[in-house]
Amino acid sequence: MTLDQLKVFVAVAERQHLTHAARDLNLAQSAASHAISTLEDQFQVKLFDRVGRRIELTAAGRLLLDEARSILARAATARLKMSELGNVQRGTLHVHASQTIASYWLPRYLMTYRQRYPLVELQMGIGNTDDVVRALNDGAAELGFIEGTTEDPAIIKDQIARDQLVLVVATDHPWAKRRDITAADFPNSEWVIREVGSGTRAQFEAVLEKHGLHLRDLTVVLELASNEAVRAAVETGSAATVISASAAAPSIEAGLLVHIPFALPERGFLVARHKERSLSRSAEAMLKVIKSA
Repeated sequence: MTLDQLKVFVAVAERQHLTHAARDLNLAQSAASHAISTLEDQFQVKLFDRVGRRIELTAAGRLLLDEARSILARAATARLKMSELGNVQRGTLHVHASQTIASYWLPRYLMTYRQRYPLVELQMGIGNTDDVVRALNDGAAELGFIEGTTEDPAIIKDQIARDQLVLVVATDHPWAKRRDITAADFPNSEWVIREVGSGTRAQFEAVLEKHGLHLRDLTVVLELASNEAVRAAVETGSAATVISASAAAPSIEAGLLVHIPFALPERGFLVARHKERSLSRSAEAMLKVIKSA
């Protein structure tokens, strides 16, 4: 079993297509097929089933996929360490950030980092808090930036900034001209909220619980995977939402949304990393950029 064979296997598993994987890896299809066959012969198991015109992982394939990703991530870390050898001037830094941080807080630090270390390649993934934690556990990211919390014992977290949640509605929403909204009013409106795994959603659920409510007590008409999508949906006038003040600000300033005075908690922006993986010099430099700003 070689790293190249595992790389082919992961590519095929993620694309569920041998030809597409071979193309993306700049390999002949026969070479990709041979790599898969070699793995299957070595372990005497079938890794893929053909279903119609596509292929799917078998149980053995799913087991190998987790291990293969971990092995490749460790190999990438080793290559990165050796390429740096004490020099932060070159290398690759993989970071993942949740939606709010990636859109409204992190970009200025990325630009500062880029100016200081122009030869370091920055690669950033964007998802929700659960996605970021998963990337840290899989070794796909060295640093993660989240606005929600995580109870994963393998993840170390440090607060680096604060954020404020706000309740907003469109200008023609029944609440738009009211200043006396309480949690008891929440079931009387439709709601648009972030998806499961989002830090914003988790914070909103905590607010509801504090007031003796649950999401099932509300009329949730849409669950969306980005702040921009939530904001645009609420601007149509029929629903309320709770989102980051940074995300709501452009629409409030443009007169498309109204900030409803309702006490919501501040939350921390956190930088996270895996406790069992040492940080590269490139990642350490990123932390210095953020903390010195």
